[in-house]
Amino acid sequence: MSKHARPPVLPDVLEPGLRLVLCGTAPSRISAARGAYYANPGNYFWRTLHAAGLLPQPLPASAFRRLPEFGLGLTDLAKHHSGNDDQLPADAFDVPALRRKITRHAPCVLAFTSKNAAQAALGARVAYGAQSVRWGETALWVLPSPSGQARRFWDETPWHALARAVRALR
Repeated sequence: MSKHARPPVLPDVLEPGLRLVLCGTAPSRISAARGAYYANPGNYFWRTLHAAGLLPQPLPASAFRRLPEFGLGLTDLAKHHSGNDDQLPADAFDVPALRRKITRHAPCVLAFTSKNAAQAALGARVAYGAQSVRWGETALWVLPSPSGQARRFWDETPWHALARAVRALR
């Protein structure tokens, strides 16, 4: 069975006109089991979106389909796999598919929610923050992973800088 023969673990939340699309590597096993992005209670994603001002109120992971109401979208590099990055098969990331989605929907900003995701997508080492390259009209950002397993690297500062940049787009 090819990697595209099975349905995605979680559906993309994408549409034209979004200010920001957040892209992870793959859903965690807990997120896959709960059918919602960033559903592990130890993950900082949802609370950080609110703390940074990207969401006007806290949302539970189960409300991920509401993000376009706030100009936000979601996707992953590995749409057909779940688990920790080190558990994913070598061919799990589909960078060409991600680029096609971003080109088609043309969000103002695509932010990778981990260096792993960004480095896989960009093919180079990256630093946190705004990147010097763009995908078409879409600006690229790299954020520290909100996963509880990446807690030693956690820094909310780049998330707040992203939120300021996104608010400036209005």
